[in-house]
Amino acid sequence: MTVRYAYGISAALLLAGSAAALTGIGPAGAQTAANDSSAMRNVVPRANAPMSFADLTEQLQPAVVNISTTQRVRVNNSNPFAGTPFDGLFGNRRGGGNGGAQTRQAQSLGSGFIISADGYVVTNNHVVAPGNRNATIETITVIMPDRTEYEAELIGRDAASDIAVLKIKSSKPLPFVKFGDSTGARVGDWVIAIGNPFGLGGTVTTGILSAIHRNTGQGGAYDRFLQTDASINRGNSGGPMFDLNGNVIGINNAIISPTGGNVGIGFAIPAEVAAPIVETLKKGKAIERGYLGVQISALSEDLADSLGLQKNRGEFVQRVEPGEAAQKAGIQAGDVITKVQGKTITPDQTLSYLVANLPVGTSVPIELVRDGKTVKVNAKLGKRPSEEELASNSFDPDAEDNDQGQDENGASAQATADALGLSVVDLTPTIARQVGIPSSQKGVVVSTVNPNSDAAQKGIKRGFVITSVNRKPIANAADLDKAISSAKRSKREAVLLQVRRGARDPQFVAVRLQDD
Repeated sequence: MTVRYAYGISAALLLAGSAAALTGIGPAGAQTAANDSSAMRNVVPRANAPMSFADLTEQLQPAVVNISTTQRVRVNNSNPFAGTPFDGLFGNRRGGGNGGAQTRQAQSLGSGFIISADGYVVTNNHVVAPGNRNATIETITVIMPDRTEYEAELIGRDAASDIAVLKIKSSKPLPFVKFGDSTGARVGDWVIAIGNPFGLGGTVTTGILSAIHRNTGQGGAYDRFLQTDASINRGNSGGPMFDLNGNVIGINNAIISPTGGNVGIGFAIPAEVAAPIVETLKKGKAIERGYLGVQISALSEDLADSLGLQKNRGEFVQRVEPGEAAQKAGIQAGDVITKVQGKTITPDQTLSYLVANLPVGTSVPIELVRDGKTVKVNAKLGKRPSEEELASNSFDPDAEDNDQGQDENGASAQATADALGLSVVDLTPTIARQVGIPSSQKGVVVSTVNPNSDAAQKGIKRGFVITSVNRKPIANAADLDKAISSAKRSKREAVLLQVRRGARDPQFVAVRLQDD
């Protein structure tokens, strides 16, 4: 399954959107067929059902805007002649097999909508976020339906919910729309999506709601969407999904597509989730979420059978983070958490969703199954780390990483890549456990290795941990950079690295320094 977002860099615009739906009334009586003529009498489309959405569109469209960004992306040119007598040709410099650092411009395109006359604009975070960690946003431009352009200020953004708030300044009041109540939405309701697909200008699509509170299986605190069959196209991301009363009940966000094209399965962030987050971001505040501190997996049929439990009722605890709420409450790896505050954990109501939407510091009753027995505990929720922190604490030593020469440590990581042909990230307790070494270990973990470097020839690979340089311990990438700089000033041509790999004993490896 591929989830694609209605946003893209340069010409590669991906999709997200929204939809519309037909109003249905209550179910037929239990003793009659659902489509019995007498039962259908009160649920067929009313005589005054809309034959056209033109009037509603005319009223709403002025508040829907196009959002474009310009980005500066740092690019490392690959040198195919690295390690050969032709290494210096074509203006390339030595350094991890990469050419001189260069930058290029990129653009992104999406949609948004104005929520106040003084110019607050809502969109998706991924529309206004850098395309990758080597990119920086230079400008954000909001373009009105009449082609008037405003430079926008980023007021706040939240990666977990994929919501961002911008502000534009105008000499006159701006058209705006309001959030509605998505909790009353029903499968089959009409919805209208207005956006800016393909950069064509304001475009309208309609459809029905296909599902409420749909879980896409991608995980996270907000994997709970309105699903629609409305046509979702490139650039729709961040645009509004309206009900027939003209209220915003969702923010167009993503599609599922095996081919990259629209197949009628689109998703929108429900207004019930978006509205309070938008209000918090408008005030310049960060979003705080509850955090239990467990790594979980779905209770699949095989896993449920092995435990003698009902599938899709609960989530399996793979690991408990030290010092977090779950450990303090006595939750253990191997437990199956079935309820939080009396609410059953299901694929449509996940543990992450329930916990993240509770305030930090809340004491919550949790019901779990351990060794076939029901156990009840109380946990005082901590503060959920940011998505960046969660990502930085996740490291797969077997995964490939092509972002050579730059990471969260910026210039320090680039200096390391240039001198050693390696990129590194700081070693956290979580990463330490993932690469199989004690969580108390200090150092850096290798994230990429230039195959043409001396380090690669000496057997250093992704997932190796560097703990010392020239017999002096290092704690982070900055320490490594300082040690390399010191060796260069001393005219050394190599440095002595102490490296660890998993549970194996540390070993010393002399790695030759590359010229800048």
